[in-house]
Amino acid sequence: MLLWLTEYLTQFHSGFNVFQYITMRTILGALTSLFISLLVGPSLIRSLSKFQIEQTVRDDGPESHLSKAGTPTMGGMLILVSIAFSTLCWADLSNRYILVVTTVTLLFGLIGWVDDYKKVVQGDSVGLRSRWKFFWQSAVGISAALFLYMSAQSPAETQLIIPFVKSVNLELGWLFIVLAYFVIVGSSNAVNLTDGLDGLAILPTVMVAGALTMFAYAAGHIRFAEYLGIPYVPGVGEVSVFCGAIVGSGLGFLWFNTYPAQVFMGDIGALALGAALGVVAVVVRQELVLFIMGGVFVMETLSVILQVASFKLTGKRIFQMAPLHHHYELKGWPEPRVIVRFWIITFILVLVGLASLKLR
Repeated sequence: MLLWLTEYLTQFHSGFNVFQYITMRTILGALTSLFISLLVGPSLIRSLSKFQIEQTVRDDGPESHLSKAGTPTMGGMLILVSIAFSTLCWADLSNRYILVVTTVTLLFGLIGWVDDYKKVVQGDSVGLRSRWKFFWQSAVGISAALFLYMSAQSPAETQLIIPFVKSVNLELGWLFIVLAYFVIVGSSNAVNLTDGLDGLAILPTVMVAGALTMFAYAAGHIRFAEYLGIPYVPGVGEVSVFCGAIVGSGLGFLWFNTYPAQVFMGDIGALALGAALGVVAVVVRQELVLFIMGGVFVMETLSVILQVASFKLTGKRIFQMAPLHHHYELKGWPEPRVIVRFWIITFILVLVGLASLKLR
């Protein structure tokens, strides 16, 4: 929206050309979403408290979590609004990648909203039934994968890039649809599983989104792509603006979500942010790098899978409680220690992922 306005104003003053640069609009996108989050956050928290949209805590969880009961939830609305508004202002809305990543994020947010609404407002402890949640996640994930596959304009858009290996790009064909589907849906649920402590999921999301900003810009710049030995994907650089919006909104939300949290994001935020990371990784062709950088999300998911499998097969549990962050809480780690150490692990893994740009 503002991009079109500045483009029109260039005929009156050449200085407005600066807004045509993706780097400038990425910075503005991050600052805009951060400002909206900080501005709207307090009033949203008061509204959530007023209407008693508050967190309920399971009795079988860590005792330290009992004090979290009554904390406003569904704060993910703040994240989605700031991302959507910032993207609307600064991104090229005619870019098909922007349309895909924004649509997928908002639709997964809608799924999360329905789940939260049933739990918090209607008092249904189960929320949206698992089979229906998975059905709608799958419908959106497959639709996005099909669209990207059918609209691909170059072989690079459907190849699998192997990190740290030069010039080894595997032709996927229709398997691209399968891979994209699992990355989008898997990433969404992985972030949702991780969102169990104050700020635990949001800062790793910000760090991974920040790194994906660099991948998107490099993949969409023909000279940088050639220099770094990664596939050039025309138009994907615009996704940097969307990633910048995620970074800004995430930092703004962390302002209120840091320990002790004033608000929780709920499924509306966690499912949407996870899907956003997944679909961005797909369009910039860095699914395996996402697996590396999002290692904390992967560990949390694997801990749940292993716990369930072990209990069903042997009747014994591997961890004191899953997801993994609860295991360390029950081992006596204070909540802030678990959070910060998981942040540090993510920071290291993001650096490893970024190293794959050059070490090939």
